[in-house]
Amino acid sequence: MSHQTKNREHLQSWKNFIYGRARQAWPNTPLAQHNELRLSLVYLCDDQPVDIDNIIKPIQDALVGVVFADDLQVTDVDSHRRFLSDPIDVTFLPKLLQQAVLIGEECVYIRVTLAENLEQYL
Repeated sequence: MSHQTKNREHLQSWKNFIYGRARQAWPNTPLAQHNELRLSLVYLCDDQPVDIDNIIKPIQDALVGVVFADDLQVTDVDSHRRFLSDPIDVTFLPKLLQQAVLIGEECVYIRVTLAENLEQYL
């Protein structure tokens, strides 16, 4: 679901879905004590994907209160789009992402970690 959608009801439904799934996957309290977090997304898509940059904000908003206290804590974002029709080597992917690739349905894999020092990215 794109942040730029004109259908605000669908956007809110998408955020609620992400929020609910995050609550299931993140039983701990939000990372309130950390002010530099990294949000990583992998969007597995069919042949009509949405723009990868437009899915970041709704997902980030939906994670507030579950994974982090405020989205200002997210200092680094990396996002990746892969077509399900293309071969994807799952050998070194996290188990949950491996399963998503093998199922072969559109989805977004989300990971939040502590941000690295800037020089680690460059």
